[in-house]
Amino acid sequence: MRIHTPLLTGLVLMLSLSACQGPQAEQAKRDAASAANNAAAATDQAVDRAAAKTKAASERASVYAQNAAQDASVAADRAGNATRDAAARAADATADAAQTTADKARDMAEKANQAAKDDDARH
Repeated sequence: MRIHTPLLTGLVLMLSLSACQGPQAEQAKRDAASAANNAAAATDQAVDRAAAKTKAASERASVYAQNAAQDASVAADRAGNATRDAAARAADATADAAQTTADKARDMAEKANQAAKDDDARH
């Protein structure tokens, strides 16, 4: 609304002076027309500045959004790698535990067989 106020003021002044007659009226008309032109130019400049600021803000927001997306992608990759590494370590630990259990079972079976042979030999 502030942008339109000088323009409207100039138009009202021009219309009210158009009813006047004589050299002063002609000068007043020229002054009113000049004021209206200046108001229009000021309005155009204000719109251009606002558009430039909006464009700059939009470009900055776009850059921030791209950076955030890249950061999120890196974080997701790291999380995926950590999950895969944890799963691999868990699988290795499980395999090691299974091997240890199998080795102990084999040792116990050998001891049981040896004990049975010793017991058969005594009888």
